Amino acid sequence: MFSFSRPNIAAVGLQRFEMDPDTVAKAFVEHYYNLFDLNRVGLASLYQDASMLTFEGQKTQGSQNIVAKLTALPFQQCKHHITTVDCQPSGPAGGMLVFVSGNLQLSGEQHALKFSQMFHLMPTPQGSYYVYNDIFRLNYA
Repeated sequence: MFSFSRPNIAAVGLQRFEMDPDTVAKAFVEHYYNLFDLNRVGLASLYQDASMLTFEGQKTQGSQNIVAKLTALPFQQCKHHITTVDCQPSGPAGGMLVFVSGNLQLSGEQHALKFSQMFHLMPTPQGSYYVYNDIFRLNYA
């Protein structure tokens, strides 16, 4: 689950309604890609059993299965460079859609890959968010 305070996105305790959606989205994106780039196993806390990932057309459900998929990717080191982050509120339950575009630099590769990713974040009773849906695509020109 994703909880943060204004100065430290990993801290617990800030109620989700105290922050504006753009601030939440940007903090989430920074937190997510930092974990992805440095400690993919740590992404497990951002998903739940009902969460679903579609990665390049392949669907995977459940936190542990999603992390297994992401840690089994054919590259171990990478760096995400975010270009845009857009978000919208999603329904009366307090969720939000977060759309990200950017470049993915793989270790040892000269050229970065362009990617797009969409997250559907849902609130938890504790006042944080988790990733309910996650769709990732490389963008080929």
